[in-house]
Amino acid sequence: MTWPAAGSTCLSRRVSSLPQSVDGDRPPNHRSFQSWSPMNLSRRAFIESLGSVALSAIAAPVSAGERTAVPHSAGTERPRSRAPAHACDAHLHIADARFRHDFPQRFGGATFNDYRKLQQRIGVSRAVIVQTKIHGVDHACLLDALKQLGPNGRGIGVVTPEVDQAELLRLDAGGVRGLRFSVWNPADAFTTLDMVEPLARRIADLGWHVQIHAMADQIVDAAPLLNRLPCPIVFDHMGRLPPAQGADHPAFGVICRLMDQRKAWVKLTGAYLNTTQGPPDYPDATRIARAFVAQAPDRLVWGSDWPHATEATPPDDARLFDLLGVWAGDEATRSRILVDNPVRLYGFARADAA
Repeated sequence: MTWPAAGSTCLSRRVSSLPQSVDGDRPPNHRSFQSWSPMNLSRRAFIESLGSVALSAIAAPVSAGERTAVPHSAGTERPRSRAPAHACDAHLHIADARFRHDFPQRFGGATFNDYRKLQQRIGVSRAVIVQTKIHGVDHACLLDALKQLGPNGRGIGVVTPEVDQAELLRLDAGGVRGLRFSVWNPADAFTTLDMVEPLARRIADLGWHVQIHAMADQIVDAAPLLNRLPCPIVFDHMGRLPPAQGADHPAFGVICRLMDQRKAWVKLTGAYLNTTQGPPDYPDATRIARAFVAQAPDRLVWGSDWPHATEATPPDDARLFDLLGVWAGDEATRSRILVDNPVRLYGFARADAA
C-alpha cells in the first residue's frame, strides 16, 4: 500500500490461543518439492509451455447474471471459477474514517463492510487483513475488522522496535499472526530492514512470521539477514521480481532456497505490480506465478490486494481471482493455495474440522 502515514498510537487486547506451529504437523525439514538449484531456472521453457488452463476444467462455473458492485474494483460479474469452501483471501487492507480524525476522503469505500461486498462477489470466506499505512501503528481499525471476522480472520500488524510486549500480546489476542515490513519505497516506509531481525526475535515465541514487501534487488541484498531470522518469512507480491527477468532474477533463487528449507512462503498477489504487459491476462506476471507454483505449491497463498491503492485504475477482482486457476494449473493445486496452505500458515481451523 502507498497510503500516507498516520500517527503512532498503539492499542490492543489479549484473548485467544496460538496455533501449535506455522507448519502444523509437518516436520521442519520436510521436503515435498524439488530443491532449488541453478538447473531449475532452465525449466522456464517448460513453465511457459503450460499454456492457459480452461477455467471450466478446474472449477464449477458460477451462475451467469450474478452481479455485485464493489468499491475500488472494476466490473460487477462474479468470477467464472467457484471458490472452494473455506477459501482465503490472504492479502487485503481495510481503512476506516472512524479510526483516524484526519482521514483522507479519497480512501473512502475501503471499510470492512465494503470488503464484505468483495467477499460476496468472489466467494471467499476467510481473510488476512494487512495493516495499512494510512493507519500507521494504530491497530484499532485492524482489530475491529478482525473481531467482526471472528475465527475466519487473521491480521498482520506493523510496529517499530519500541513496541512493548504487552502490545504484542494484545495484538496476538486480537488475531494478529505476523508483522509486515513494507520497505520497497523508503519515502513512505514506517519500517526499515534493520528493524526486521530484532522484532523477529521478539515474535518468534508467539508463532508469528515476518511479512516483507521489498523489491527483488533488496531481497538479494538482504539474503544473509533473511537466512538467519528465527521465524518464517512471507514475501509479498511474488517477491516483486522484474517482469523482464522473472525467475531468472537472483531473488527467485533466494526465495526458493528459503522455501526449500521450510523458512518462507510467497503471496501470489499483485499481478499488476509485476507486469509491463498488463491486464487482463498479465502474461509476464503469470510466468512468475507459474514458476513459484512449479517450485513450491505448498508454500503459496493467494490474496486480492483490495482496495488496490497503488492503482490509478482499479482492476477487475473477478478476473484476478480467475487468474489463479491459470497459475495453479489444476483444481487440486488451486484448492491447496486457497484453503490448505492458509490453514498451515495462519492457524485457521482445518477444513474438515471447520
